[in-house]
Amino acid sequence: MIKCLAIDDEPLALQLLADNISRIPFLELVASCDDAFAANKIMQEQAIDLIFIDIQMPGITGLQFLQSLVKKPMVIIVTAYKQYALDGFALDVIDYLMKPVSLERFMKACNKAKDLYELKHAVAHTSAPKQDYMFVNVGYSLMKVTFEEIIYIEGLKDYIQIHLSASTKAAIVRMPMKNIEEQLPAYFERIHKSFIINTNKITAIRKNAVFIGEKELPVSDSYKTVIEKLLK
Repeated sequence: MIKCLAIDDEPLALQLLADNISRIPFLELVASCDDAFAANKIMQEQAIDLIFIDIQMPGITGLQFLQSLVKKPMVIIVTAYKQYALDGFALDVIDYLMKPVSLERFMKACNKAKDLYELKHAVAHTSAPKQDYMFVNVGYSLMKVTFEEIIYIEGLKDYIQIHLSASTKAAIVRMPMKNIEEQLPAYFERIHKSFIINTNKITAIRKNAVFIGEKELPVSDSYKTVIEKLLK
């Protein structure tokens, strides 16, 4: 599933955008935001693959927001202003949709995003070296952590706690959850804004929780699809 974020300051336009996204089977709407500040907060907490964004918004325009991103996901602009098309494509957006957008035109843009998403992941799987560890900064030294010994990771504001099978004491690292999530292999899943788990360590699953031994970890509504995937 391609995780999406919808950004538009007009409530009706935002609702229509959310409705259109819900019609596309390979898209998952993570959140809808009415300004760039709320969107930025969501992107700090969760991995987003695709942004649908308007241009004219209060505070920070859509183009200014895109320019501010260090690591930009795929972007589809949805706007009523055709004069910004060149500026948009200069930022490598996938498509530039003019309001009102027909469902057919919307699907065409989404299929472009799907093709690019699959291409990027195919290249990553064929070219990336298979590394089973990473280094994290703990205290004043770099600590080597193998992925398989990680039980789960807990987010605490600007810090994370890495709970390891080989130690009763968690490794405390100053790092956003999003950054470490990008380094983990596919058998890790985010189940909550504050928890990433090693799915190989799961011993039981409930509707709103997973168990690793006797440790119960919550599954938030935003990540219910993870449970469905695990059960399949």
